[in-house]
Amino acid sequence: MRYADGGGLTARERVVRERVRGQAADMFERDVASTEIAAWLRVTPKSVRAWRRAWTVGGRAALASRGAGGAESKLDDAQLDRLVAELDRGPAVHGWVDQRWTLDRITVLIGRLFRVSYTPRGVSYLLHRIGWSPQVPKRRAIERDEDAIAAWRAGTWAKARG
Repeated sequence: MRYADGGGLTARERVVRERVRGQAADMFERDVASTEIAAWLRVTPKSVRAWRRAWTVGGRAALASRGAGGAESKLDDAQLDRLVAELDRGPAVHGWVDQRWTLDRITVLIGRLFRVSYTPRGVSYLLHRIGWSPQVPKRRAIERDEDAIAAWRAGTWAKARG
C-alpha cells in the first residue's frame, strides 16, 4: 500500500510554513506578545518562542526553511525509481520463493542492485519516503473469488451475526 502523501511535508507545505514564520517575524518587529502571535497564527506558544529566539539571533534568514528533515538518502532519484520498479516486479523475480517483501529482503535487494548498505530500519525509513508501507500486501490474492465472498457474506455471515 502506498501512502497518499509519501510522508512528511511537501515542498508546497514547507513554503506555507515558511510564510507563517515570516508573518511571525513581522509581528516580532512590532513587539507583539508570543501568546498573541500564537493565537493569531494558530501555532503553539512554544513554537513562537523558538522562532523569536532564532529571529533575535539571525533575523528573518534564521526562520527560512532548511528543507526536508532527516538524513540524506544514499540513493539518488534515478536509483529510487529503479528500486520502485524492482519492487513492483515482485520478490519471486529476484529469487525468493514467495510474494512477500520483507525489510530484510529489500535490504539484500538494495545491496545487490546498488552496492549500498542499509539496515532494515533504514530501509523502513526509505520505503516510507518513497510511499511504501512494508507491512501491507500490495495486491489481493489472484485466487480471490469476489462472487463466492459476496455469497458467503449474504448467507453464512448474515446467519452468524443474527
